[in-house]
Amino acid sequence: MANKNEHSRYASVGAWAKRCYLAGRSLMDSALRPHGLGATQWYVLHQLAEVGPTMQRDLARLLQIERATLSIVVTALVRKGLVEQAEDTVDLRQKQLRLTPAGRSLWGELPDLGFIQDVAFDGFSNSEIETAARVLRLATERLQRHAKGVKT
Repeated sequence: MANKNEHSRYASVGAWAKRCYLAGRSLMDSALRPHGLGATQWYVLHQLAEVGPTMQRDLARLLQIERATLSIVVTALVRKGLVEQAEDTVDLRQKQLRLTPAGRSLWGELPDLGFIQDVAFDGFSNSEIETAARVLRLATERLQRHAKGVKT
């Protein structure tokens, strides 16, 4: 069995990953607040602006959020006139989302959030960033497989 020091070493990796995410999310929220948007709303707009019309059910999977949460976010964006929902021509229960002209206009006014990554990773080599991303990706995949009962 691993000793307590080994557990705390691994826990600190997770703790720092979470703290980094929360710090970045805080900067994102600050940048979006003047535009009346939250981070999840921005992710929805990003998908629709950069990829195009998207099925609402697919967005929940892409953004890894609960369908109920996405429904609340989409309802707010529709109410603001930034997104419209259209019934799918094949399955009328499903909704396709797309930007409205007002949504496209707002998207063009939003700040480039790339500065968050620039600030966070300034001074690190590409190799260091790739290693960190690889370690976190593999750890995430292992945890997801474990949660599904798949042996790693």
